[in-house]
Amino acid sequence: MNIVWDRGEVTVGEAWKILSERRPVARNTVQTMITRLAEKGWLRARDDGQAARYSAAQPRGRAMGSMVSRIVETAFRGSAEGLVMALVEGRGVSKEEADRIRAILKKAEEGRP
Repeated sequence: MNIVWDRGEVTVGEAWKILSERRPVARNTVQTMITRLAEKGWLRARDDGQAARYSAAQPRGRAMGSMVSRIVETAFRGSAEGLVMALVEGRGVSKEEADRIRAILKKAEEGRP
């Protein structure tokens, strides 16, 4: 999805080329992944006469919010606190990240977006 969000629109071949520069991956694997994302409504397909071009069905921020909400509901039984604890204890956060998180939480407490 990050490739699609970064580029706006890609063909399977373009996505495969970008991914294969990062790690070995079969073109068929990329095709299957893109097909499944389209079937699940994450991607939209447009035929340009040569190949299908895929774009994101939702902007990155909205999609990420939806994914995180699902994770909170399923893995953490609706507890945002549980998600944050798992993140901090499992991965850790830098001082800079902690400062930004505190600022976000302060805005939320004050009712600001």
